[in-house]
Amino acid sequence: MKARETPAARLIYSTGMAVRKMRVPQINAIHRPLYMLDRLVRSTIGDVLRIIWYTPLFQSRLEGYAPGLAVTGGIPLVMGNLQIEFGRDCNISGKTTLAGRTSSSPAPRLTVGDNCVIGWQNSISVGTRVVIGNNVFMASNCSLIGYPGHPLDPVARAQHLPDNDEQTGDIILEDDVWLAAGVTVMPGVRIGRGTIVGAGSVVTKDLPPMTIAAGVPAVVKRRLEDGADSSARREAAAVDAK
Repeated sequence: MKARETPAARLIYSTGMAVRKMRVPQINAIHRPLYMLDRLVRSTIGDVLRIIWYTPLFQSRLEGYAPGLAVTGGIPLVMGNLQIEFGRDCNISGKTTLAGRTSSSPAPRLTVGDNCVIGWQNSISVGTRVVIGNNVFMASNCSLIGYPGHPLDPVARAQHLPDNDEQTGDIILEDDVWLAAGVTVMPGVRIGRGTIVGAGSVVTKDLPPMTIAAGVPAVVKRRLEDGADSSARREAAAVDAK
């Protein structure tokens, strides 16, 4: 029918295309309230599932109780022998993958501090240890890669052997770090307190505190103490002092 080589095929095809393009006329007085009702119903269902299903089920996988934890949009996928600890008042998307290196001994550990946000479709792979400090924000599609999952040797890789210990490393995000969308952090990296990493960056080496970094590989662009940011902080401190 798609080739339309006969009159019948052309008729069926054109009829099907016309049906696909059919639309109900938009009437704002009707459709706007329906839109709002749809959003209200979906939001209410999401809140109910978060409270009675997503959060308590994920909470049961943690090492201890995490007060104020909110798990939205599903239940994070946890793979491997991974120990997980969350602090207070954290928010994690249900579209998150948490993986632990199966060949590590002792078991790899993920530690998340207080008031952290782990956004949509993030991936955290723990080789030995991943430590996320307090007030850390991870936007969408970020990856913390503590281990690669495969060895460098092609013969060993073809035999599905695990990676080597030398390929793994701790990842540490100190307090107040902000990873913008699409940031990748490689093994053995520490990102200093308050540092912001620009969207799409790949962090291969340690970053100092209170800087803005970006690029592939990520490099420091400027310090946050410089310019308007520093002035705003000084003004806020002066107001607090008064």
